[in-house]
Amino acid sequence: MKEIVKILVLVIGALMINRETIFANDIEKVVEFRGIWKFAIGDDISWKSPDYDDSDWERIRVPSSWENEGFHGYNGYAWYRRSFEINPDLENMNLYLHLGYVDDADEVYINGKLVGSTGTLPPNFSTAYNMFRKYVIPASYLNFNSENIIAVRVYDEMLEGGIIHGDVGIYVYGHAMPLELSFAGNWNFMIGDNNEYKNPDYDDSNWKTLLVPSYWDTQGYRDYDGFAWYRKTVEIPKYLEDERLVLVMGKIDDIDEVYINGEKIGSTGKIEDNPFFTEIGREYQQFRGYYLNKNALNYGKENVIAVRVYDGYKEGGIYEGPVGIITQKKYTDYWRKRKNKKNILELLFGN
Repeated sequence: MKEIVKILVLVIGALMINRETIFANDIEKVVEFRGIWKFAIGDDISWKSPDYDDSDWERIRVPSSWENEGFHGYNGYAWYRRSFEINPDLENMNLYLHLGYVDDADEVYINGKLVGSTGTLPPNFSTAYNMFRKYVIPASYLNFNSENIIAVRVYDEMLEGGIIHGDVGIYVYGHAMPLELSFAGNWNFMIGDNNEYKNPDYDDSNWKTLLVPSYWDTQGYRDYDGFAWYRKTVEIPKYLEDERLVLVMGKIDDIDEVYINGEKIGSTGKIEDNPFFTEIGREYQQFRGYYLNKNALNYGKENVIAVRVYDGYKEGGIYEGPVGIITQKKYTDYWRKRKNKKNILELLFGN
């Protein structure tokens, strides 16, 4: 009996490190970005291009402040670049770029396409030196059978600058939802509120473009509170026509209403006609999964998703994924598995 108790104590002690350790095997680094990158001070947007010739650039170690790499006292713009390859077997996996901590603000491009930004570059500069960078990488942005180029644009206002620290690389999240379609990436975006924005034929060609998922505060709308709309046109393939589907919108800060082709398909929280009376609780923590009727979508054709968001304070927007379409079976299976893991944690640690 004493031996059994001893074994149980050892097992529970090993698990007590922290709750995230339970899921450690669900996250795996698949591309290593620590090491030597190409580097140039200055700023030229053409440096994001995968075809740009950077053969005469300096070499710099990442992660490290550029001051520690010989550029002592430099403040302003600089770019990092490096090539990488990625296993074709990962094409349908959930991929994230971990860039660690960047001082002060950054934009990240893969093969010339923007995958993330944090902080705000001049002229409306705002620092984000203390924010961890984790960016969703849409699979369509990657070359799985040839070379890829990552380019990082950094602006530093004072003191240390650059990709300062972190376990930098591309990671696969094994526990992430097995989406049929991912809608991560660029969405059209407009602050303010107009009921016409839900209509599929509304012309949003003059709207700004924001990355989803990511707070709007890190993309030029720092400290903005109030209404905003997101819109994206997507094609739903015919092979999904006989499936029961769920639209997943991740987490939204604070309250949302979601429309497809002008019809409301779900909401979390309630937006009052007078937003002053809108009550905000913990809606920002809730995961959005909206079950779709079969007649909600046009299969083999374009569909317009419009998301109305009301943010009461602090950060706002569609800030955490996944975002996309999943079959109902995969969706419910996913949550059953997560619930089973949670039950184990509750048994060991309590609530």
